[in-house]
Amino acid sequence: MNGGKATKMLSALSQSLKRRRPDGEKPMRHDVEGAGVCSLFSSSKMEADVESKGCNEAEEDDDEDKNEPSRSAHHCIERLSDDELGHILRRVRSTVDRKACSQVSKRWYRLEGFTRSSLRILDPHLLHQFLPRFPFLLHLEGRRGLCDADLALVARTCTHLQTLILTLPKSRDLVSLNFSEEYEYDAISDTGISAMASGCPSLQRVSLRWRQSIGDVGAMAIAKFCTSLTYLDLSRCNKVSDTGLQAIADAGCLQFLFLKGCTRVTDVGLSFIGYGRAGTSLRKLDLSECDQITDQGMEPLSQMRSMQVLYLPECGPRITDTGGILLASISSLQKLNLAWLINVSDSTVIAISDNCKDLKELVLTGCELVTGLGVRSFFQHKALQALTLAACYNVYSDDVEEMAIMCPTLEYLGLDRGLRQWISVNSLKMIESKCKIEWL
Repeated sequence: MNGGKATKMLSALSQSLKRRRPDGEKPMRHDVEGAGVCSLFSSSKMEADVESKGCNEAEEDDDEDKNEPSRSAHHCIERLSDDELGHILRRVRSTVDRKACSQVSKRWYRLEGFTRSSLRILDPHLLHQFLPRFPFLLHLEGRRGLCDADLALVARTCTHLQTLILTLPKSRDLVSLNFSEEYEYDAISDTGISAMASGCPSLQRVSLRWRQSIGDVGAMAIAKFCTSLTYLDLSRCNKVSDTGLQAIADAGCLQFLFLKGCTRVTDVGLSFIGYGRAGTSLRKLDLSECDQITDQGMEPLSQMRSMQVLYLPECGPRITDTGGILLASISSLQKLNLAWLINVSDSTVIAISDNCKDLKELVLTGCELVTGLGVRSFFQHKALQALTLAACYNVYSDDVEEMAIMCPTLEYLGLDRGLRQWISVNSLKMIESKCKIEWL
């Protein structure tokens, strides 16, 4: 779509808005939405809307002039204030259509930049050239090539940011890169994150997954300056320790915290979280592969009464039924992953079935001490929808069959491949009629 057509479309819309409001009154949000701005540049729909409103400016009978805006269109657009035109441009979602708008004139170019709310950085080397055009960004994503100096520029330019995504791909995806490229990949440190946190205090969602140069200093800065933080992903930031968690624990708005692979986190850090302000607000906590934690760390977790999702897979052999029974006291739990906790047994599973009445998903993969007795405790559970039992070698085919029959809400079973040969064809058909089976 060229700039001329963009002008015609917006001209038709502005005429529609003016007919729907008294002279001099600015368009309200519902006026703009009612005029179909979200589909503004879907030409077939827009032209039909324009035709029904009698906006002759959108029709071009002369093939010779059909790509040129009319004088009345220019006049109409010029009469719109920056606020009115900006309000319209905010409703344009398509990247292609926004680019077309920015090519109409210098004024449109400027306003399109002012109204842009989201940006993904593809070429960090040009960041200093294009970023100043977008001072009111709310969402920013950059995955590779960024450094601390780039983040300092972002912090000075985009002070209204609410979402920052700097997630890197998994380390194995870097194998083909040479040394200089790999260094560039992880060139963001605590210095850059601290600059972002102090310059963008409105941040609510921050994802730093796989940024292995970020440690406690960066985590502390985020917790200190970003007081509205609700989502923090520090997965694989293995320099983060209990010191960083002590600061994060004071984030009273935090609802989602991801610490997967943060192997320096211990029971001390969990005490900070469980007994801190974050302990009353957290709804999801991922501690996968944090293998320094023990039963002692389960005590502060059991105090988190807003917790709905808790992941503890591969947290090591020092979490036993003592800790598992403590976790079962979190009655608000809806999803619980205990995969490969080899010292968790039926005692934990029975306690969970008795106390966690809202539990919808339970993963027991690799819990070798769990038997059919634990599985059968969920027979009359009123909420469980998904149960994963891969590598549970003491759970047998008849346990699975009866579970499918007796648990009225069950929709999914994740089972070990080795169990398949022990289930008859008829039994398998019966189970599949009740729920989906995935062989793992």
